[in-house]
Amino acid sequence: MKKFLKIFLLVIILGGFVYTIYFLYEKSQAKPIVYETTTASKTDIVKKTVATGSVVPRKEIEIKPKVSGIIEELYVQEGSMVKKGDLIAKVRIIPNMVSLNNAESRVNLAKIALENAERNFNRQKELYEENVISKKDFEEYELQYQNADEELLSAENNLLLIKEGQTKATGQSTNTLIRSTIDGMVLDIPVEVGNSVIESNTFNDGTTVANIADMGEMVFEGKVDESEVGKIREGMDLILTIGAINDVSFHATLEHISPKGLEENGAIQFEIKAAVVLIDTVFVRAGYSANADIVLDKRDSVLAISESLLQFDNDSAFVEVETEPQKFEKKYIETGLSDGINIEIISGLSEEDKIKKLN
Repeated sequence: MKKFLKIFLLVIILGGFVYTIYFLYEKSQAKPIVYETTTASKTDIVKKTVATGSVVPRKEIEIKPKVSGIIEELYVQEGSMVKKGDLIAKVRIIPNMVSLNNAESRVNLAKIALENAERNFNRQKELYEENVISKKDFEEYELQYQNADEELLSAENNLLLIKEGQTKATGQSTNTLIRSTIDGMVLDIPVEVGNSVIESNTFNDGTTVANIADMGEMVFEGKVDESEVGKIREGMDLILTIGAINDVSFHATLEHISPKGLEENGAIQFEIKAAVVLIDTVFVRAGYSANADIVLDKRDSVLAISESLLQFDNDSAFVEVETEPQKFEKKYIETGLSDGINIEIISGLSEEDKIKKLN
Protein backbone atom coordinates (compact mmCIF):
# COMPACT_ATOMS: atom_id res chain seq x y z
CA MET A 1 0.00 0.00 0.00
CA LYS A 2 2.82 2.37 0.88
CA LYS A 3 4.54 1.52 -2.37
CA PHE A 4 1.38 2.37 -4.31
CA LEU A 5 1.10 5.75 -2.62
CA LYS A 6 4.71 6.56 -3.43
CA ILE A 7 4.18 5.69 -7.09
CA PHE A 8 0.95 7.70 -7.19
CA LEU A 9 2.60 10.83 -5.73
CA LEU A 10 5.52 10.46 -8.14
CA VAL A 11 3.12 10.31 -11.09
CA ILE A 12 1.31 13.45 -9.87
CA ILE A 13 4.58 15.37 -9.47
CA LEU A 14 5.81 14.22 -12.89
CA GLY A 15 2.49 15.21 -14.49
CA GLY A 16 2.64 18.65 -12.90
CA PHE A 17 6.19 19.11 -14.17
CA VAL A 18 5.22 18.13 -17.71
CA TYR A 19 2.20 20.45 -17.67
CA THR A 20 4.37 23.36 -16.49
CA ILE A 21 6.86 22.79 -19.31
CA TYR A 22 4.02 22.66 -21.85
CA PHE A 23 2.40 25.81 -20.48
CA LEU A 24 5.67 27.78 -20.63
CA TYR A 25 6.25 26.59 -24.18
CA GLU A 26 2.82 27.72 -25.30
CA LYS A 27 3.35 31.13 -23.70
CA SER A 28 6.64 31.54 -25.49
CA GLN A 29 5.09 31.00 -28.91
CA ALA A 30 4.20 34.33 -30.65
CA LYS A 31 0.58 34.48 -31.69
CA PRO A 32 0.00 35.39 -35.33
CA ILE A 33 -1.08 39.05 -35.77
CA VAL A 34 -4.46 39.43 -37.38
CA TYR A 35 -4.86 42.84 -39.04
CA GLU A 36 -8.23 44.50 -39.33
CA THR A 37 -9.23 46.00 -42.64
CA THR A 38 -11.48 48.79 -43.83
CA THR A 39 -12.61 50.25 -47.14
CA ALA A 40 -12.91 53.66 -48.75
CA SER A 41 -16.35 55.26 -48.81
CA LYS A 42 -18.17 58.22 -50.33
CA THR A 43 -18.45 61.25 -48.05
CA ASP A 44 -18.35 65.06 -47.98
CA ILE A 45 -15.01 66.71 -47.23
CA VAL A 46 -15.17 70.21 -45.74
CA LYS A 47 -11.99 72.09 -44.92
CA LYS A 48 -12.66 74.91 -42.49
CA THR A 49 -11.15 77.20 -39.91
CA VAL A 50 -12.78 78.45 -36.71
CA ALA A 51 -13.14 82.05 -35.54
CA THR A 52 -14.37 82.98 -32.08
CA GLY A 53 -16.31 86.15 -31.34
CA SER A 54 -19.80 87.46 -30.62
CA VAL A 55 -23.01 88.47 -32.36
CA VAL A 56 -23.82 92.18 -32.08
CA PRO A 57 -26.28 94.59 -33.73
CA ARG A 58 -24.99 96.30 -36.85
CA LYS A 59 -26.46 99.61 -35.71
CA GLU A 60 -26.24 100.43 -32.02
CA ILE A 61 -26.30 104.02 -30.79
CA GLU A 62 -26.02 105.87 -27.50
CA ILE A 63 -28.73 108.39 -26.66
CA LYS A 64 -27.32 111.44 -24.86
CA PRO A 65 -29.01 114.57 -23.45
CA LYS A 66 -28.75 118.02 -25.05
CA VAL A 67 -28.81 119.77 -21.67
CA SER A 68 -27.23 119.06 -18.29
CA GLY A 69 -29.47 118.37 -15.34
CA ILE A 70 -31.18 115.59 -13.41
CA ILE A 71 -33.22 112.71 -14.85
CA GLU A 72 -36.79 113.53 -13.87
CA GLU A 73 -38.66 110.73 -15.69
CA LEU A 74 -37.87 107.59 -17.68
CA TYR A 75 -40.45 106.53 -20.25
CA VAL A 76 -38.95 103.20 -21.39
CA GLN A 77 -37.30 100.15 -19.90
CA GLU A 78 -34.74 97.65 -21.14
CA GLY A 79 -36.24 95.49 -23.88
CA SER A 80 -38.80 98.13 -24.96
CA MET A 81 -39.31 98.63 -28.69
CA VAL A 82 -39.20 102.29 -29.74
CA LYS A 83 -39.71 104.28 -32.92
CA LYS A 84 -37.71 107.24 -34.08
CA GLY A 85 -38.88 110.28 -32.09
CA ASP A 86 -40.33 108.32 -29.15
CA LEU A 87 -39.67 109.77 -25.69
CA ILE A 88 -36.87 108.14 -23.73
CA ALA A 89 -36.50 110.42 -20.70
CA LYS A 90 -37.02 113.92 -19.36
CA VAL A 91 -34.31 116.09 -17.84
CA ARG A 92 -34.92 118.74 -15.19
CA ILE A 93 -32.47 121.58 -15.64
CA ILE A 94 -30.45 122.81 -12.67
CA PRO A 95 -29.44 126.29 -13.85
CA ASN A 96 -26.02 127.79 -13.32
CA MET A 97 -26.40 130.56 -10.76
CA VAL A 98 -24.09 132.99 -12.59
CA SER A 99 -25.91 132.47 -15.90
CA LEU A 100 -29.29 132.74 -14.15
CA ASN A 101 -28.31 136.02 -12.45
CA ASN A 102 -27.06 137.48 -15.75
CA ALA A 103 -30.25 136.44 -17.52
CA GLU A 104 -32.48 138.01 -14.85
CA SER A 105 -30.41 141.20 -14.98
CA ARG A 106 -30.79 141.31 -18.75
CA VAL A 107 -34.57 141.03 -18.41
CA ASN A 108 -34.69 143.89 -15.92
CA LEU A 109 -32.54 146.10 -18.13
CA ALA A 110 -34.70 145.24 -21.14
CA LYS A 111 -37.85 146.25 -19.23
CA ILE A 112 -36.31 149.60 -18.27
CA ALA A 113 -35.22 150.20 -21.85
CA LEU A 114 -38.69 149.29 -23.15
CA GLU A 115 -40.44 151.64 -20.71
CA ASN A 116 -38.15 154.47 -21.77
CA ALA A 117 -38.62 153.69 -25.47
CA GLU A 118 -42.41 153.52 -25.00
CA ARG A 119 -42.51 156.98 -23.34
CA ASN A 120 -40.45 158.50 -26.13
CA PHE A 121 -42.61 156.77 -28.74
CA ASN A 122 -45.87 158.07 -27.24
CA ARG A 123 -44.44 161.58 -26.91
CA GLN A 124 -43.22 161.65 -30.49
CA LYS A 125 -46.48 160.16 -31.72
CA GLU A 126 -48.43 163.14 -30.32
CA LEU A 127 -46.00 165.57 -31.94
CA TYR A 128 -46.26 163.73 -35.23
CA GLU A 129 -50.06 163.80 -35.15
CA GLU A 130 -49.86 167.56 -34.60
CA ASN A 131 -47.45 167.82 -37.56
CA VAL A 132 -44.69 169.17 -35.33
CA ILE A 133 -42.13 166.57 -36.47
CA SER A 134 -41.63 164.79 -39.73
CA LYS A 135 -42.63 161.22 -40.42
CA LYS A 136 -38.98 160.26 -40.75
CA ASP A 137 -38.17 161.48 -37.22
CA PHE A 138 -41.23 159.66 -35.84
CA GLU A 139 -40.26 156.37 -37.50
CA GLU A 140 -36.87 156.44 -35.79
CA TYR A 141 -38.56 156.48 -32.35
CA GLU A 142 -41.01 153.82 -33.50
CA LEU A 143 -38.06 151.62 -34.52
CA GLN A 144 -36.36 152.15 -31.14
CA TYR A 145 -39.60 151.11 -29.39
CA GLN A 146 -39.91 147.93 -31.50
CA ASN A 147 -36.26 147.02 -30.90
CA ALA A 148 -36.69 147.45 -27.13
CA ASP A 149 -39.81 145.25 -27.21
CA GLU A 150 -37.95 142.56 -29.14
CA GLU A 151 -34.98 142.77 -26.77
CA LEU A 152 -37.28 142.16 -23.79
CA LEU A 153 -38.86 139.14 -25.49
CA SER A 154 -35.39 137.75 -26.29
CA ALA A 155 -34.21 138.30 -22.70
CA GLU A 156 -37.31 136.58 -21.28
CA ASN A 157 -36.86 133.62 -23.62
CA ASN A 158 -33.20 133.34 -22.65
CA LEU A 159 -34.19 133.30 -18.97
CA LEU A 160 -36.78 130.57 -19.61
CA LEU A 161 -34.24 128.47 -21.52
CA ILE A 162 -31.79 128.68 -18.62
CA LYS A 163 -34.43 127.88 -16.00
CA GLU A 164 -36.75 125.44 -17.81
CA GLY A 165 -35.30 124.64 -21.22
CA GLN A 166 -38.25 126.11 -23.10
CA THR A 167 -39.36 129.39 -24.67
CA LYS A 168 -42.66 131.24 -24.90
CA ALA A 169 -42.75 130.75 -28.65
CA THR A 170 -42.53 126.94 -28.66
CA GLY A 171 -44.14 126.15 -25.34
CA GLN A 172 -42.38 122.75 -25.50
CA SER A 173 -39.42 121.50 -23.49
CA THR A 174 -37.57 120.43 -26.65
CA ASN A 175 -34.12 120.29 -25.05
CA THR A 176 -35.23 118.61 -21.84
CA LEU A 177 -37.12 115.80 -23.58
CA ILE A 178 -34.74 113.07 -24.78
CA ARG A 179 -36.03 111.19 -27.82
CA SER A 180 -34.93 108.14 -29.77
CA THR A 181 -33.11 108.88 -33.01
CA ILE A 182 -33.71 105.42 -34.58
CA ASP A 183 -36.19 102.55 -34.60
CA GLY A 184 -35.06 99.65 -32.44
CA MET A 185 -34.90 98.00 -29.05
CA VAL A 186 -33.68 99.57 -25.83
CA LEU A 187 -30.73 97.40 -24.80
CA ASP A 188 -29.52 99.25 -21.74
CA ILE A 189 -30.49 102.20 -19.53
CA PRO A 190 -27.40 103.02 -17.45
CA VAL A 191 -29.10 105.84 -15.50
CA GLU A 192 -31.90 106.02 -12.94
CA VAL A 193 -34.39 108.72 -12.04
CA GLY A 194 -32.50 111.27 -9.99
CA ASN A 195 -29.13 110.73 -11.64
CA SER A 196 -27.24 113.79 -12.83
CA VAL A 197 -26.44 113.88 -16.54
CA ILE A 198 -24.09 116.01 -18.63
CA GLU A 199 -25.00 117.33 -22.05
CA SER A 200 -23.19 116.21 -25.18
CA ASN A 201 -21.08 119.02 -26.60
CA THR A 202 -17.79 119.78 -28.34
CA PHE A 203 -15.74 119.17 -25.21
CA ASN A 204 -17.67 116.32 -23.59
CA ASP A 205 -19.20 113.07 -24.87
CA GLY A 206 -22.04 113.48 -22.41
CA THR A 207 -23.83 110.96 -20.22
CA THR A 208 -25.41 107.98 -21.97
CA VAL A 209 -29.10 107.75 -21.10
CA ALA A 210 -29.92 104.68 -23.20
CA ASN A 211 -28.42 102.28 -25.74
CA ILE A 212 -30.73 101.50 -28.66
CA ALA A 213 -30.08 98.99 -31.43
CA ASP A 214 -31.77 97.58 -34.51
CA MET A 215 -32.07 93.90 -33.56
CA GLY A 216 -33.26 92.94 -37.04
CA GLU A 217 -29.77 93.25 -38.49
CA MET A 218 -26.95 91.43 -36.67
CA VAL A 219 -23.29 90.90 -37.47
CA PHE A 220 -20.72 88.44 -36.20
CA GLU A 221 -17.51 90.06 -34.98
CA GLY A 222 -14.63 87.69 -34.44
CA LYS A 223 -10.91 87.20 -34.81
CA VAL A 224 -8.82 84.93 -37.02
CA ASP A 225 -5.21 83.93 -36.50
CA GLU A 226 -2.61 85.23 -38.97
CA SER A 227 -1.89 81.66 -40.12
CA GLU A 228 -5.47 81.38 -41.43
CA VAL A 229 -6.29 84.93 -42.57
CA GLY A 230 -4.55 84.42 -45.93
CA LYS A 231 -6.93 81.57 -46.74
CA ILE A 232 -10.16 83.52 -46.34
CA ARG A 233 -11.76 86.18 -48.50
CA GLU A 234 -14.82 88.38 -48.45
CA GLY A 235 -17.99 86.63 -49.58
CA MET A 236 -17.18 83.28 -47.97
CA ASP A 237 -19.92 81.38 -46.15
CA LEU A 238 -19.78 80.99 -42.38
CA ILE A 239 -21.69 78.63 -40.14
CA LEU A 240 -22.33 80.17 -36.72
CA THR A 241 -22.83 78.18 -33.56
CA ILE A 242 -24.13 80.22 -30.63
CA GLY A 243 -23.42 78.71 -27.25
CA ALA A 244 -26.65 79.96 -25.67
CA ILE A 245 -28.83 78.52 -28.44
CA ASN A 246 -28.66 74.75 -28.71
CA ASP A 247 -29.20 72.71 -31.87
CA VAL A 248 -29.49 75.76 -34.13
CA SER A 249 -26.91 76.95 -36.65
CA PHE A 250 -26.93 80.28 -38.43
CA HIS A 251 -25.52 81.14 -41.83
CA ALA A 252 -23.47 84.28 -42.36
CA THR A 253 -21.52 85.93 -45.16
CA LEU A 254 -18.03 87.29 -44.56
CA GLU A 255 -18.04 90.98 -45.48
CA HIS A 256 -14.95 92.48 -43.83
CA ILE A 257 -11.40 91.41 -43.01
CA SER A 258 -9.31 93.92 -41.09
CA PRO A 259 -6.18 95.04 -42.98
CA LYS A 260 -4.32 95.38 -39.66
CA GLY A 261 -3.68 92.71 -37.08
CA LEU A 262 -3.45 93.15 -33.32
CA GLU A 263 -1.26 91.15 -30.96
CA GLU A 264 -3.10 89.08 -28.37
CA ASN A 265 -1.31 86.68 -26.05
CA GLY A 266 1.72 86.60 -28.33
CA ALA A 267 -0.27 85.90 -31.53
CA ILE A 268 -1.42 88.27 -34.26
CA GLN A 269 -5.19 88.32 -34.67
CA PHE A 270 -7.22 89.91 -37.48
CA GLU A 271 -10.78 91.11 -36.92
CA ILE A 272 -13.52 89.90 -39.24
CA LYS A 273 -17.18 90.80 -39.65
CA ALA A 274 -19.96 88.75 -41.21
CA ALA A 275 -23.62 89.51 -41.89
CA VAL A 276 -25.82 87.01 -40.02
CA VAL A 277 -28.94 85.51 -41.58
CA LEU A 278 -31.43 85.49 -38.71
CA ILE A 279 -34.18 82.91 -38.14
CA ASP A 280 -37.63 84.34 -37.45
CA THR A 281 -38.44 81.85 -34.71
CA VAL A 282 -35.19 82.39 -32.76
CA PHE A 283 -34.44 85.60 -30.85
CA VAL A 284 -30.73 86.41 -30.86
CA ARG A 285 -29.66 88.70 -28.03
CA ALA A 286 -26.90 91.25 -28.44
CA GLY A 287 -23.52 90.04 -27.22
CA TYR A 288 -24.07 86.27 -27.52
CA SER A 289 -20.71 84.51 -27.85
CA ALA A 290 -20.39 82.44 -30.99
CA ASN A 291 -18.00 80.27 -32.99
CA ALA A 292 -17.86 80.63 -36.76
CA ASP A 293 -16.81 77.78 -39.03
CA ILE A 294 -15.37 79.38 -42.16
CA VAL A 295 -15.58 76.99 -45.12
CA LEU A 296 -12.23 77.22 -46.95
CA ASP A 297 -12.93 74.42 -49.45
CA LYS A 298 -15.47 71.66 -49.95
CA ARG A 299 -15.93 68.39 -51.87
CA ASP A 300 -19.33 66.72 -52.10
CA SER A 301 -19.72 62.94 -52.20
CA VAL A 302 -16.12 61.97 -52.98
CA LEU A 303 -14.20 58.76 -52.24
CA ALA A 304 -12.29 59.19 -48.98
CA ILE A 305 -10.42 57.29 -46.30
CA SER A 306 -9.25 58.10 -42.80
CA GLU A 307 -5.92 59.94 -42.73
CA SER A 308 -4.68 57.46 -40.13
CA LEU A 309 -4.47 54.78 -42.89
CA LEU A 310 -1.92 56.73 -44.91
CA GLN A 311 1.76 55.83 -45.04
CA PHE A 312 4.49 57.75 -46.82
CA ASP A 313 7.46 56.82 -48.95
CA ASN A 314 9.45 60.00 -49.52
CA ASP A 315 6.90 62.32 -51.16
CA SER A 316 4.52 59.55 -52.18
CA ALA A 317 1.51 58.37 -50.18
CA PHE A 318 0.44 54.74 -50.10
CA VAL A 319 -1.78 52.30 -48.24
CA GLU A 320 -1.49 48.56 -47.77
CA VAL A 321 -4.20 46.63 -49.61
CA GLU A 322 -5.15 43.00 -48.88
CA THR A 323 -4.43 40.70 -51.85
CA GLU A 324 -4.98 37.40 -50.00
CA PRO A 325 -6.24 36.73 -46.47
CA GLN A 326 -3.84 38.62 -44.15
CA LYS A 327 -1.44 39.33 -47.00
CA PHE A 328 -0.93 42.96 -48.01
CA GLU A 329 0.94 44.95 -50.61
CA LYS A 330 1.68 48.64 -51.09
CA LYS A 331 -0.61 50.63 -53.31
CA TYR A 332 0.35 54.21 -54.15
CA ILE A 333 -2.51 56.68 -54.27
CA GLU A 334 -3.17 60.30 -55.21
CA THR A 335 -4.86 62.34 -52.50
CA GLY A 336 -6.85 65.56 -52.54
CA LEU A 337 -8.64 67.72 -49.96
CA SER A 338 -8.37 66.86 -46.27
CA ASP A 339 -10.42 68.06 -43.31
CA GLY A 340 -7.91 66.74 -40.76
CA ILE A 341 -9.79 63.46 -40.25
CA ASN A 342 -10.70 62.19 -43.70
CA ILE A 343 -8.84 62.73 -46.95
CA GLU A 344 -10.08 62.65 -50.54
CA ILE A 345 -8.82 59.87 -52.81
CA ILE A 346 -8.36 61.07 -56.39
CA SER A 347 -6.95 57.85 -57.84
CA GLY A 348 -5.37 54.54 -56.85
CA LEU A 349 -8.20 53.03 -54.78
CA SER A 350 -11.70 51.69 -55.25
CA GLU A 351 -14.51 51.04 -52.79
CA GLU A 352 -13.82 47.27 -53.01
CA ASP A 353 -10.20 47.46 -51.85
CA LYS A 354 -9.61 46.26 -48.29
CA ILE A 355 -7.15 48.57 -46.57
CA LYS A 356 -4.96 47.47 -43.69
CA LYS A 357 -5.57 49.34 -40.43
CA LEU A 358 -2.39 50.47 -38.75
CA ASN A 359 -1.90 49.51 -35.11
